[in-house]
Amino acid sequence: DVITAYQGTIDELIGDGILVLFGAPTLQEDDAHRAVACAVAMQLAMTSVNEEIEQLGYPKLEMGIGINTGVVVLGNIGSEKRTKYSVIGSAVNLTYRIESYTTGGQVMISPSTLEETGEFLRIDGQKQVKPKGIKQPITIYEVGGIGHNYNLFLPKQQETFFDVNQKIDLQFNYAFLDGKHISNSVYTGRLVEISSKGAKLRANSSEISAIPEPLSNIKLNLLDPDNVNQPSEDIYAKVLEKTAEPGSFYIRLTAVPPEISAKLKSLYESVIRN
Repeated sequence: DVITAYQGTIDELIGDGILVLFGAPTLQEDDAHRAVACAVAMQLAMTSVNEEIEQLGYPKLEMGIGINTGVVVLGNIGSEKRTKYSVIGSAVNLTYRIESYTTGGQVMISPSTLEETGEFLRIDGQKQVKPKGIKQPITIYEVGGIGHNYNLFLPKQQETFFDVNQKIDLQFNYAFLDGKHISNSVYTGRLVEISSKGAKLRANSSEISAIPEPLSNIKLNLLDPDNVNQPSEDIYAKVLEKTAEPGSFYIRLTAVPPEISAKLKSLYESVIRN
């Protein structure tokens, strides 16, 4: 409904993702503005969506949105046997790459989209990235809202991390992800700080050189202190940043099984009470 309201065209449903076009099939002067406004409106709508699904007993949903503006090839693509209305081109590929750098609740845009819409946007942050297929690093921008005719703004969120009691020894294994491939190299560390949506992790002293880069994805497994050979179900997270402390880095949890989510929530609540 939100996409339709902003005159977007749903081109593809890809697993848990959606590719939406603005300016297709008809080009308009405000395509980039409507794309950003639609993205912010979609994030705002997640509040009511999550209220409904929580009433049904399901965990909350989050999404990250990436936006790029550029020239593409659009139309019926294929052969006489099978034709599909679609869009291809490097601008589409970059859109996917930008989305891959987001975490739940974020809207990230490319420099070209910022150039089209910047005077009306609230920019909450920026990051320099080097996506695959792009020769030079680019800066992507986190959108906090859009004014002008839309006046849609996301609430500013500040993650607060709390020290975990030294008596709580929550250890984990982690491995790097490259696309859908999980590295065979597995490293070990422990949780030292926790927030409502993330954590600060510290690698073991012998593995402090094996620290993932910011914006990379990792797979984690909590370890049972009584049976380290039985790791938990898989947890997925995005690395936010390294710290000045060697071997430590912050993560944003992106996919957590319900049982582990409940355990981490209980730990977080006990930490902030104390």
